[in-house]
Amino acid sequence: MEAREISGKIDKIDWDSVGSELDQRGYTVLTGVLTRARCAELIELFDQDDQYRKTVVMERQGFGAGVYRYWNYPLPGVIRNLRESLYPRLVPVANQWAERLRSDVTYPSDLDQMQRLCSKQGQKKPTPLILRYEKGGYNTLHQDLYGDLWFFCG
Repeated sequence: MEAREISGKIDKIDWDSVGSELDQRGYTVLTGVLTRARCAELIELFDQDDQYRKTVVMERQGFGAGVYRYWNYPLPGVIRNLRESLYPRLVPVANQWAERLRSDVTYPSDLDQMQRLCSKQGQKKPTPLILRYEKGGYNTLHQDLYGDLWFFCG
């Protein structure tokens, strides 16, 4: 049920507006995709070390003030469902950006194909992450790139 529920909510988003916001501001906020209860579950998982492959304390890296953690495989269901539902919606924007940047990269429309390409490049670690900020926390502009193939947005 969760996968269909998330997919259904993502289908109802105005993706033309999302693309415009990404072009204009470089980010967008998708509201109403996850319930408060689902968000609370993810927050509770933050302190379960076995869920993550890497933790980054942003102050140590000069990335801001806060902590982010990269999920481990297998991804929690909600993270997997978000990834599978959002990728095909974001790939057209990523391909437009690649074209504007005169990159020779064309992203496949299917997440499984993208993951196979990454795997062929030796990029096999999961990249979804979760952030935790305390009061006054922030994230500076930076890129976490793992290898030669990366997705422009998402």
